Amino acid sequence: MTYDFRAKRLFVEADLAAGAEIAADRDQANYLLNVLRLEAGGSIHLFNGRDGEWRASIADAGKRRCILRAEEQVRAQTPLNDLHYLFAPLKHARLDYMVQKAVEMGVGRLSPVITAFTQTSRVNTKRMQANVIEAAEQCGVLAIPPIDAPRKLTELLASWDTGRRLIFCDEAAPAASPAETLGQLSRGPAALLIGPEGGFSDAERDDLLARPHVTALSLGPRILRADTAAVAALALVQSFIGDWR
Repeated sequence: MTYDFRAKRLFVEADLAAGAEIAADRDQANYLLNVLRLEAGGSIHLFNGRDGEWRASIADAGKRRCILRAEEQVRAQTPLNDLHYLFAPLKHARLDYMVQKAVEMGVGRLSPVITAFTQTSRVNTKRMQANVIEAAEQCGVLAIPPIDAPRKLTELLASWDTGRRLIFCDEAAPAASPAETLGQLSRGPAALLIGPEGGFSDAERDDLLARPHVTALSLGPRILRADTAAVAALALVQSFIGDWR
C-alpha cells in the first residue's frame, strides 16, 4: 500500500483498532469541522504513538460533537529511536522551535537540563508536549518521544548510564572537525547535550571531559545559537551514528 504523506493527521489518546470510535475533543472537533471543513464521511489519519496510523472517517458530526471511526491501518507502529536529546531550556518561541525540530530529526527522548548558565529554569512541559505532538502530526512521526522533568546537570551525570554515549557540543573541543570526532564512534545508545547560550562553565566542562563515556563535539568555526546548534548537531549525529547512516 502506498502511503499518502499529504493526508491530514491527528493525534489521539484513545486506543486504535478497526471499528473503534473516538470522540474528538473540543479543539480537535473545531480543527476538523471548521478549519479543515470536513463533513460526515470525511477522511483523516489518526495515530496515538502505540497502535500505528489509521485511516478514519467522521462517523457523526454536529455543533457540539465529532465522532471518528477507525477503518484501516495504513502504517504499523514504529519504535522510538534510541537517541536522547538533552538541552538547557530556552525561552518561549525558541524552545518551541527547538522541540519541534528535535522531533522531526528523530529524537527518542527530550530531557531539559539545568546548567550553571541556563537562562531560564522554568519549563512548561505541557507546552513542550503540544509542540511534540504538532511536529509529529505535520511530519509523519508515529512514535511520540517522552519529556523528562528538568534536572540539574550535576545530578544527571551522577546517575548516568555509562552504557550510553554522551556527546556534548563544546566550542572548546580539541578536534575542530565534527566529522573526525563522530567518525571514530560506533553506533549504539547515545545522547546529545546542547548547553545554554553562555556555554558550559569550566567546572561543568571538566566534569564532562573526565568521564570516559563522554565525547566533546565541535560544530565548526562559528558560534551558533542554541536552537541552531540543536539542528546542526542532530543532523551530524544522525548521519554518523544514527538512523541516517
